Amino acid sequence: MPMKPGDKRPRPPRPHPGRGKPHRPEKPAPDREVPDRGPDGLPQVSILRRGVERWQAGHPWIYRADLNGAPGLNQGEVVRVTDGRGWFLGKAFYSPLSKIALRWLSYEDVAVDEDFFRQRLAAADALRRRALPGESTYRVVHGEADQLPGLVVDRYGDYLSVQFLVPAMEARKALIADLLTELFKPRGIVNRSDVGVRNLEGLVPEKGLLRGELPGPISFDEGLVRMRADLLEGQKTGAFLDQRENHVLAAQYASGEALDCFAYVGGFALQLATRAQRVTAVEISEAASAQLRDNAAANRLSNLEVVTANAFDFLRDAVDEGKRFDTIVLDPPSFAKNKDAVAAALRGYKEINLRAMQLLRPGGFLISASCTYHVDEQAFEDMLASAAADARRRVQIIERRGAGKDHPVILNLRETRYLKCFVLRVL
Repeated sequence: MPMKPGDKRPRPPRPHPGRGKPHRPEKPAPDREVPDRGPDGLPQVSILRRGVERWQAGHPWIYRADLNGAPGLNQGEVVRVTDGRGWFLGKAFYSPLSKIALRWLSYEDVAVDEDFFRQRLAAADALRRRALPGESTYRVVHGEADQLPGLVVDRYGDYLSVQFLVPAMEARKALIADLLTELFKPRGIVNRSDVGVRNLEGLVPEKGLLRGELPGPISFDEGLVRMRADLLEGQKTGAFLDQRENHVLAAQYASGEALDCFAYVGGFALQLATRAQRVTAVEISEAASAQLRDNAAANRLSNLEVVTANAFDFLRDAVDEGKRFDTIVLDPPSFAKNKDAVAAALRGYKEINLRAMQLLRPGGFLISASCTYHVDEQAFEDMLASAAADARRRVQIIERRGAGKDHPVILNLRETRYLKCFVLRVL
């Protein structure tokens, strides 16, 4: 309503005392030499306001900087978590060495015992049986996403491959192996805890047989092809199960001449070869290239050529030579192990995607993936847009995808949404 002559301009409302003012930094309590104990005798860890807010928002990690003083505990303990007033917030695994000091287990004051882990394992497998009926190869446990922090369990038919990634799970290795034997009755359980992340937790990487018999290379169905995996020596726990649904999808977009870069043992290349006239698979590892050739022969796919080469060099040379393809897949390993490497990673992603867009015929499809969780989906999409602009190609997004249904994502934990997979069409 317009003001009239003589009207007084209204004053803005006075701020309520305390509103809009930044919180004063909390001063942590002194470090403890003897841990505090709760009513059930468990050690008790207090966290600062910032940690409380993150905990209540559903984030399953509390960082060391958010502890209300060091609790004076050994690693791997189950602890009661409280706020600064002593109010109970839940239970968690504690680690004094990792930046992640607390990993959420429960909001409830329940016993974290054998039955606790039995129920969590059974619930995780029940989800897979509902989401992937009839499948016998899948991820059974996906760490925090299945409320079992620091534990990964993959099933390959009659065998299980397991990773223990934090001290609390390492300390319960025998218990977990016993429960997995009870629930799945596997012929063998392989320990694939040979990962660098254990070093951050004060654990030594290790691998070997945990229970039963050690399998040789095993086979499993993946869409239209039969894959092989070495559970003791292969990548990850034996195979890239997170990409299985995307592998199968690739056949849908395959035609004419196809190219798969960073092919490893053929997860994408073999699927492309079921539909395309000719497939070139590029892999830098001699051992992986040999296994890829064996996989192609086992599936009677004579239209697949394996080139042992650096994918960056191959793409650059292919552009210079004027080659053209109808379908291209880019599924490189992670380009950034930490946040400091993100800028370099994005430059690497842009280079290979720009080259791929230059190599595609009009109407051709590009399936481009990234497993670098430090590069989120928006940053990856922005990189693709920049590559398309520099390649002077108009590009459609057909699908935005991620890991399979056996790799669930926690809404408030972006790290569980590490895999990005775009299906693009170049016009």
